[in-house]
Amino acid sequence: MFLKSARSALVLAVGVATTAALTACGGSSDDSGKPQVVASTNVWADIASAVAGPDADVSAIISDPAADPHSHETSAAESAQISDADLVVYNGGHYDEFMAKAIEGRDKRAVEAVAARDGEIAGDTNEHIWYDMETVAQVAEQIGTALGELDPAHASGYADRAAQFSDRLAGITALTDRTAAEHPDTPVLQTEPLAYYLLQDAGTVDRTPRGYQEAIEQETDPAPAAVAATRDLINGRQIRVLVYNVQTEDQVSEDLRAAADAAGIPVVEVTETLPPGLDFVAWQTRNAQALADAVG
Repeated sequence: MFLKSARSALVLAVGVATTAALTACGGSSDDSGKPQVVASTNVWADIASAVAGPDADVSAIISDPAADPHSHETSAAESAQISDADLVVYNGGHYDEFMAKAIEGRDKRAVEAVAARDGEIAGDTNEHIWYDMETVAQVAEQIGTALGELDPAHASGYADRAAQFSDRLAGITALTDRTAAEHPDTPVLQTEPLAYYLLQDAGTVDRTPRGYQEAIEQETDPAPAAVAATRDLINGRQIRVLVYNVQTEDQVSEDLRAAADAAGIPVVEVTETLPPGLDFVAWQTRNAQALADAVG
């Protein structure tokens, strides 16, 4: 989720970033003979790449950290890229609606992350589903199955890599399980409900006032009373950690961070897209370790 104040700048950034991504990665119309996978964001592209290995080509529509999947509208080149893909991978849950619209009514093989999550109604699911390792493992398995059906000659390779990827996720779960066991019910606050599943798995209690959280989710400015209630939690040291999305900074969130720094409350930085130089597992391991260190 991105704040309304950053919206106009983001639209331009999306166009520039997408052009660069298409130039660098190419579309799905190459002559490699490999299955072509197109993901909505670089997060899901990295997960798909871990499963695809050398046997399939993977590209992402959105890679720029300033780009907003909520408001993205596909260009003609991106629409063609998605249309030509053998497999599309996207988040769902109205997070990357542009991808759902691009394949609507088409007989297109797709893996939707929110739909992969067991036991929840889609409308009740936090949209930042890539912070939930169980769901990510399910998505990797589904990608492996889909690619195996598209490319039977390499089906065992896809299945093996999906299993290996899921095994690597276990290290992240071990970190959050240890945090939950050693520091149960630690009160935390978020500037945006981005790391919902990370915090849930770590056994923390999100104390973010509902009025503040709802305003952020609706991409509106929080009411002064909601901001004051949030600030009071920090000034009164009623929370142990501030979880801070560095990609949606505005004056309100920056003030909350300054208050946390002044109160000596640790700040854990999180992001919505994959940071440069890190793969998915390294990124989420860093997030889980940062939370563990802050709580401890």
